Amino acid sequence: MERFPFDDDYVRRLKERDPQVSEHFSTYFGGLLLAKLRRRLSSRELIEDVRQEVLLRVLMKLDDLQDSRKLGAYVNSVCNLVLQETYRRLLRDAPAGESPDCPGSLDIENELVAEETRRSVRETLESLPEHDSELLRAVFFEEADKDEICLRFGVTREYLRVLVHRALKAFRKRYCRKCEPPPDS
Repeated sequence: MERFPFDDDYVRRLKERDPQVSEHFSTYFGGLLLAKLRRRLSSRELIEDVRQEVLLRVLMKLDDLQDSRKLGAYVNSVCNLVLQETYRRLLRDAPAGESPDCPGSLDIENELVAEETRRSVRETLESLPEHDSELLRAVFFEEADKDEICLRFGVTREYLRVLVHRALKAFRKRYCRKCEPPPDS
């Protein structure tokens, strides 16, 4: 999904409940929130409740937004707040001995596997040539603007796609090699 450049006019029109902007807002952030909440909650009903609550709170508190360009960050922080409230409510309301639908109930094995995966990705990135490693970090970790990346690396957008494709291919090859079991002796 392409990042949308939010500005004062967009937020003003959103405050005025402009139908076109309101539709864009709910579609754009609704999709992003859905992706985020699916990783944190398992119940469809709970995901939808939290998503609607976040969108509603943001619309109600637009006057608190000081920089229109940071609307995305504002939505994300409201989402985090609503998630925390939801986790607390789930923990409070969960019957004794049952595991509520929140991260605190994840078992330690999943956390260890996730940490091992992060370590393996970092090691693989470090093993790549510096140019490929920097490019992948800029695109996937920094999520920098494509035009900004093109300027930094001195390439066109068309050639950037080629470079990213090649760097990903090299990354996958090295990463998959690490994941293969050692040959039997």
